[in-house]
Amino acid sequence: MDTRRFPDLPIPDDVRMKGFRGRAEVVAVQRMVDQVSTPLAGEMVPVMDCAGRVLAEEVDAPVDIPGFDRAAMDGFALKGEETFGAATDNPLPFTLAGEARAGHGWDGQLSRGQAVRIMTGAPLPAGADAVIPAEQAALEDRTVQVREAVPPGKHVSRRGEDVRSGARIFSGGRCLRPQDAGLLASLGISPVHVIRRPAVSLIATGDELLPPGEKPRGAAIIDSNSVVLTALVTRDGGVPLPVQRIGDGADVTEAALGEATGDVILISGGSSVGLEDHAPSIVARMGSLEVHGIAMRPSSPTGIGLLPARQPGGRERPVFLLPGNPVSNLCAYDFFAGRAIRRFGGLPASWPYPRQTLPLARKVVSVPGRVDYMRVTIKDGRVEPLAVAGAAVASSTVRAHGFVVIPRDAEGFAAGEEVNVFLYDQVGVAMTGRETGETPR
Repeated sequence: MDTRRFPDLPIPDDVRMKGFRGRAEVVAVQRMVDQVSTPLAGEMVPVMDCAGRVLAEEVDAPVDIPGFDRAAMDGFALKGEETFGAATDNPLPFTLAGEARAGHGWDGQLSRGQAVRIMTGAPLPAGADAVIPAEQAALEDRTVQVREAVPPGKHVSRRGEDVRSGARIFSGGRCLRPQDAGLLASLGISPVHVIRRPAVSLIATGDELLPPGEKPRGAAIIDSNSVVLTALVTRDGGVPLPVQRIGDGADVTEAALGEATGDVILISGGSSVGLEDHAPSIVARMGSLEVHGIAMRPSSPTGIGLLPARQPGGRERPVFLLPGNPVSNLCAYDFFAGRAIRRFGGLPASWPYPRQTLPLARKVVSVPGRVDYMRVTIKDGRVEPLAVAGAAVASSTVRAHGFVVIPRDAEGFAAGEEVNVFLYDQVGVAMTGRETGETPR
């Protein structure tokens, strides 16, 4: 009987200069990611900072909104039944008793035949039950001439009309929108209990790497992957820690992993079958290497491991070994690392990309047994695969409007067949087609 923790994943081995004998299925790897990336503990944040965060628990209203009866129009507060019979040719006179403004009520008690000038949002005076709009009355000296009848309750917002004290406002797990934060503020709720955002350590490996901001020279290249990954981590609700850029040596890789403090660790480069690809064996030695080699294109050299918790009672930390080629790097992040980061922060695992269903402009071919990530453009309402190959062509993701995923059991798609396009941004969203953030498997 297989007693391994993830029995549907092949056992990784040392693939340097040998190649992969077996590759894990995408769906099995995603199940493993989901199992090790449950939401983090909660923390308290000011209501001003809670938009975009995920609630750690349900929220019930502690007070009524509004907390008092108030005017819904500028005009005059009075007793509605006293206006019955008023008309343009038969105005009824009321004595002006005072004035109420938003934040400043009128403290008296209305007597029969009296009215109070009132502004929208001001507390309704005692004895009043309606507001006649300013345009339906005229003030002459201290007399209000009412030219239209208003029933009791007209143009009045009653206490608790918007939200009743004790009512369930939000359930736990809700990602708070700006208007949600506004409602919490109006209820007087601050701080807000939200799920902690995962801290993400990013290690970029390679003797050839120069930091962003420098110019390429000789055989050196700029570390662009860390720029992309930092932005993706931020998009997915993580907190990117300062990037560690290291060479290809085993010692520096092990030291960088030992110093990494994130809840999630991303290693860019050093995950393939070369002699200098030390990260998989080091992760295996420091913790466990659960995945190395996935049945997909690009990103097949992707690896995933687990490092022990940094503190007693803490949780183990997933390490994602992302291929160094830019397209593979982006693809592996989106399929696996981003999924974990979103789940740690309480967000949905599914991709944050809008989706459209559109016809293919021409036939595309795939090899059964692997998942293919195909970059595409949209032209005249049809999907056109980019005529580029290779995981190192970074500009292809810039020229692309999005991507299409070809399932492992498919041999491709025929011309004219409708496919799901995951859009990198909102380009083309207004075109005909369904939208969803569902991540395919």
